[in-house]
Amino acid sequence: MSLLQEEREIILNNEYVDTFDFAEVSEFVKNASKDLFISHHFKNKPLDKMLVQPRGGFPTYKKQFALNEFFVEANVDVLPLTIDSNTRLNDYATASKMLRLSEANDVDMLNGYPLVNHGYRTTRKMITHFNKPVSLRHGTPDARLLIETAIASGIFEIEGGPITYLLPYSKNFPLDKAFLYWKYVERVCANYSELNEPINRESFGPLTATLVPPSITIVIQLLEMLLSLEEGVKSFSVSFAQQGSMNQDIVTGAVIKKMAKYYAKQIDCEDAAIHLVYHQWMGAFPTNRDYAEQLINMSTVIASMVGADKIITKTREEAVGIPTKEANAKTVANTQYTLRILNGLPSVVDEEEEEILTLEVKAIMEAVFNDPADTLWRKVFNSIKNGIIDVPFSPHIINHNELITIRDPQKNIRIIKRGNVPIPDRCYAYEKGKCDLTKDTTSIVNDIIHDIGIMQ
Repeated sequence: MSLLQEEREIILNNEYVDTFDFAEVSEFVKNASKDLFISHHFKNKPLDKMLVQPRGGFPTYKKQFALNEFFVEANVDVLPLTIDSNTRLNDYATASKMLRLSEANDVDMLNGYPLVNHGYRTTRKMITHFNKPVSLRHGTPDARLLIETAIASGIFEIEGGPITYLLPYSKNFPLDKAFLYWKYVERVCANYSELNEPINRESFGPLTATLVPPSITIVIQLLEMLLSLEEGVKSFSVSFAQQGSMNQDIVTGAVIKKMAKYYAKQIDCEDAAIHLVYHQWMGAFPTNRDYAEQLINMSTVIASMVGADKIITKTREEAVGIPTKEANAKTVANTQYTLRILNGLPSVVDEEEEEILTLEVKAIMEAVFNDPADTLWRKVFNSIKNGIIDVPFSPHIINHNELITIRDPQKNIRIIKRGNVPIPDRCYAYEKGKCDLTKDTTSIVNDIIHDIGIMQ
């Protein structure tokens, strides 16, 4: 028995898991409908078609099933399964108790679907019933048990990674452990990919969704992609969220696509399929619902200009609480309509911005690769620890939080203090030159606070 298989048996020997039948699950994946694999849809969709995927997760099977019915009626391309926060923290005992209360009282006691507690046999009935690809959205640093349950259920797209699901969400979870736990996830996904269509892995581009400069977003996307591909994953999605400047989004899309191909080739993985995902605005949403709808429409137009393969939608209720299934379905239908009437858009890339961003990304990537550690994950770990990679507003204790950004008059996110991030001098001067830095510190801090709530 391989070391990985030994580890899998230990992970799945959990009191909250029904007996896990490895042979049966492998047989299921091998014979699963191609329609359940988003990698199959990416491969076979028309070039100008963008897949539309909402967010959404309810605690009970009944409500999750009803949500999916609404989505299917609204012409969804990819169904979401958002996991509750107890499961994200591996607290299956509380998730189990809250699920029972949710079912008994018909009140949602969890903020998502407790997949581990429902189990794969139950969940698979729902997934195969709708026969549409499902994307697992979770935010878990240790997702080993969750991923095993997801794939056994028929969920063949797994979002997240050791950096993107740790730095924005966690304060103390050990980063080195996250890298090793996600290495397990990549291997399991790679192994199952040999049985049918590839399992698609997707990185979480929005990060803290708060003034993250494009260079940091892209570097983290590329590194999670490389960590995934080196374990044998053959289908990967890089992603980023609407940043507040249409011009900057178009440039970011162009650079991330080009760089993903370039770095995949560097490790002899050019045979892997790389896709681009665009998240509608992830920051604070306007409370005015009409404005919220305008923002959602604008995001859809930009996604079309960026040439994304998939768009992840938000709802007009975003500012006031957890969206209803009706609001979620309405957004899907509206987004599909907007994409249909747009029918693809020309996109002109600002050459100077593209050159500056490319130089920044290459400089940071080079610094990561030059770390003396012997494996890529250790190089990345050291780079975060040393502040070479620095995510604004991350709560994690290992993150330096010395990189400071602000918006310029055109709403582009600019680096005004680079900390230990190796931004080349020419690029740094360009970034700062776009901002009015003659103001006193209090005024600059007030500008940053204003920039966080820019869409409200």
